[in-house]
Amino acid sequence: MTKLEDGGIGTLAFPLLSDLTKNISKAYNCLITEGQDAGVSLRATYIIDPKGILCHYSQNQLSVGRSVDEIFRLVEACQFHAEFGDVCPANWKKGAPTMKASHDEDKTQDYFK
Repeated sequence: MTKLEDGGIGTLAFPLLSDLTKNISKAYNCLITEGQDAGVSLRATYIIDPKGILCHYSQNQLSVGRSVDEIFRLVEACQFHAEFGDVCPANWKKGAPTMKASHDEDKTQDYFK
């Protein structure tokens, strides 16, 4: 891998997927198909749980970067929900209070007290 100071991503502790054929980009609807950027994939993030269920996705224009810290926070929230069933509110971080999943407004309000 190319070093960070040389414009690369440095050493990773997880596998990195390449999409040279653009088949994944096409399947996930993040491939630009027209204009001067045709053939380029949007900056996209998909968090898929071990059961194959999509937990989160986002797509940014090419000019807008992503926050690695936010992606890791979202992965932890998806994992927490999958294990415990609780709802992880906005800006939730591991160890913070969660909400019980419910359509009952009184139960949801307990979180805000």
